Amino acid sequence: MAIGGLISNRNFGSLFSSGKVYQPEKTLAHYGENRYGTTSAQYPQSCIFYKRRNCSILRYSYSLSLHVIGISNGRTLNPTYRSWIHSGNLEKHGIDDKKSRKFEQIKINRTRADYKSSDFEASGPSRDSIKSSDSSGEVVLEGNGNAIPWWEQFPKRWVIVLLCFAAFLLCNMDRVNMSIAILPMSQEYNWSSATVGLIQSSFFWGYLVTQIVGGIWADKIGGKIVLGFGVVWWSVATILTPFAARLGLPFLLTMRAFMGIGEGVAMPAMNNILSKWIPVSERSRSLALVYSGMYLGSVTGLAFSPVLIHKFGWSSVFYSFGSLGSIWFALWLRKAYSSPKEDPGLSAEEKRLILGSSISKEPVTVIPWKLILSKAPVWALIISHFCHNWGTFILLTWMPTYYNQVLKFNLTESGLFCVLPWLTMAVFANIGGWIADTLVTKGFSITSVRKIMQSIGFLGPAFFLTQLSHVKTPALAVLCMTCSQGSDAFSQSGLYSNHQDIGPRYAGVLLGLSNTAGVLAGVFGTAATGYILQRGSWDDVFKVAVALYIIGTLVWNFFSTGEKILD
Repeated sequence: MAIGGLISNRNFGSLFSSGKVYQPEKTLAHYGENRYGTTSAQYPQSCIFYKRRNCSILRYSYSLSLHVIGISNGRTLNPTYRSWIHSGNLEKHGIDDKKSRKFEQIKINRTRADYKSSDFEASGPSRDSIKSSDSSGEVVLEGNGNAIPWWEQFPKRWVIVLLCFAAFLLCNMDRVNMSIAILPMSQEYNWSSATVGLIQSSFFWGYLVTQIVGGIWADKIGGKIVLGFGVVWWSVATILTPFAARLGLPFLLTMRAFMGIGEGVAMPAMNNILSKWIPVSERSRSLALVYSGMYLGSVTGLAFSPVLIHKFGWSSVFYSFGSLGSIWFALWLRKAYSSPKEDPGLSAEEKRLILGSSISKEPVTVIPWKLILSKAPVWALIISHFCHNWGTFILLTWMPTYYNQVLKFNLTESGLFCVLPWLTMAVFANIGGWIADTLVTKGFSITSVRKIMQSIGFLGPAFFLTQLSHVKTPALAVLCMTCSQGSDAFSQSGLYSNHQDIGPRYAGVLLGLSNTAGVLAGVFGTAATGYILQRGSWDDVFKVAVALYIIGTLVWNFFSTGEKILD
């Protein structure tokens, strides 16, 4: 008789145990007539056998390639016990020329299945049917096999994403600690305001140098090596900062530049490794999560640095934050690989998912600079990155001054409210990532999604900055600034995801190019703001930022694309 159905899984991963053969815990059948059948449940390298009388063979299947062949006379099998024999030829298990002489079993994990039958003949001694009180046509297998721990089942590609998130968390923790520690350091060493500004800017000397170089290295030798090098390099530079300060100003400036060298390779290397590990349907939210690590790193650094300085002195900030890099590096060496092809522990199913929907090719040997710089979407990335970072760096750098001079907050209140934009960006970056990936999954073109998300990232801040000249209370001003940065975070699913779209093999180089323009915007924009404030007002500062946001919107929507243009 035919019985149809569907198999459902309850902890299917632990259904099959080590493959050992066990003697029966309970007799399931006894000899009877001279006619019997054989039932088999098959999974890779494993079989389950039990025997029935006077019936046709059953066949039912599970979506993860479970196939069970058995027999039934219309009654359901015993729901508690099943036979288990390790895979091998039938003679080994006593099934020769359609004859069976041996029957062994163990208890196995609970799995449900329905089945249908087909005719099968076998000769030899018969065994009675296994009776069950349940006649629903459903088979239930139960047992005590060991379950696979949840952390072993966690997707490897998201392990890479979380490690990159942690690296960027440390990146900004180590960067912002100087903005707090510089206050007691300047008092101890009698530094002038000009000297403090020089120390703060020295970080960017090294940071600018390794943007493009880091992208080239990552595309040629792999993101794992380059990102690991970067974290170790800037962590050591962070730990050595107090020693350099005691030796003298030139040593401190050099050490800060060295720290910039390490952090400069982080973004290109991360972009390279995620371009190989993350399918396009998960690209936006994975990048949003990684970049939110930067925002949360700033929050963490700004929150813990004052406490450490108060209790243990300013040097403790550099020692404690820098030492965290060693923990991260140990995990990185153990868990990370530059591409899915290099990971021997990656499951076949996840490898198919990654390689089937993303580009994973051999490392780049030659960078086609002429081809890259001849593409309009590449220049759209560079120009848009410049326009975006001009406004972003102005807000993040000058916000405490704005709160203090215009809104009349004291320094403590200014520092507290400065944390809000970072938290808002961390939240909205991930919201934007999920929205973008959902749109892609629902059939929207990647080009449309990137343009929508980046338009929000440009026009949102532009709108809220224009409202600052009209608000009358500090609370509304803080709300406008926070909303401006929250909408800015949608850029993580716009231009920051576009490098992997247009040239996945050169994702590191492309991010290095555009981020160089972004860093220059931060340097020039910060300096220009001071110049404008000497001759104008905050309204003038915001007008320049709004104008650049609008330019970026036009350039992005006219010239950007989500299609691959570099191979």
